[in-house]
Amino acid sequence: MDRNLPIGKLPPELLARILAQAEVKDPRVVLGPGIGLDCAVIEATEGLFFAFKTDPITFASDEIGWYAVQINANDIATSGATPRWFLTTLLLPERETTGELAEDIIRQLQSACQDIGVTIIGGHTEITHGLNRPILVGTMIGEVSKENLVTPQGAQPGDKILLTKGVPIEATALLAGEFPEKLSKPVSLTEGNLNSRQLPGKGLSQAELEQARTFLYEPGISVLRDARLAVHAGKVHAMHDPTEGGLYTAVWELAQACGHSMIVDPALVPVPPLSRRICQILDLDPLGAIASGALLLTAPTEESKRIQAALKAEGIPCALIGEVLDDDAPASPGRPEQPRPAAWQPGKDKPHLLPCPERDEIARLFNG
Repeated sequence: MDRNLPIGKLPPELLARILAQAEVKDPRVVLGPGIGLDCAVIEATEGLFFAFKTDPITFASDEIGWYAVQINANDIATSGATPRWFLTTLLLPERETTGELAEDIIRQLQSACQDIGVTIIGGHTEITHGLNRPILVGTMIGEVSKENLVTPQGAQPGDKILLTKGVPIEATALLAGEFPEKLSKPVSLTEGNLNSRQLPGKGLSQAELEQARTFLYEPGISVLRDARLAVHAGKVHAMHDPTEGGLYTAVWELAQACGHSMIVDPALVPVPPLSRRICQILDLDPLGAIASGALLLTAPTEESKRIQAALKAEGIPCALIGEVLDDDAPASPGRPEQPRPAAWQPGKDKPHLLPCPERDEIARLFNG
């Protein structure tokens, strides 16, 4: 008998079985459903493609309209496309919804779309039985020329793996907004990993909670600028948006999408000090928590240097965290053995598998 599935994305094996049944026959479909593929891509006219993305906002309750626009625009940006049009389905809880709430969410949507030059072209809003919080599902449509299209399938052996800003920016803001009481209580922080000792520590102050909430805007969960600067600075082979499951899941998804193994060093992944502290207080792994705001990309070595320099010149940190592997190369300490494609991390003697979480770290908190 099947067990009940946890909150969050479907397990990769189940999702792969479901997607294998989604046969695409329309020849205009350039990119259809698949693990690690951020967008669907359709040929609109010769040389011009439309990119489509639909994503729900389920964890956040504050600024849900603003969230929806940013999250969907991020995935459009990873294809090299420019976001143009937006549709939304807004489901509101019965007995807890006022006209003011509905109007406020719509204002958030309109403001966020105006900020990035996107037009709202339709949608649906209703009061829905059985909800205890608003649920918003957005669909973003963008356009991109054929020569500028980037997909997660494009990563190539030898590419350097870059990460902008750091992780988990989105989780930092979400946790501060949804669990302020937990974060403000006195805690015991863990020093180190195995055989660690417990250290008494203070919870977050109100000023620190407010700072964490503003991670939505600074460093920000949008990667539109990151993606635009990267593709203009050098040849980008692949881009991916780390969301649920954090950086761990994003690297695994990227490996599955391109068909090549990857090796990423967690020690090279930037984690803002406030984000790290929040994750320590709540006993969460920052690399496994929802991570919008960071852009994962691959590029050839020389191109990656130019991309890093261009991003840093515009005030966007960009770290080199790993490499795409040649799966045909013989096994060695730097070239791990099967399974392939897989995501690896360096080890003391030889590489070992990067964690592949079944669910996002913050989903445990929403489960109580």
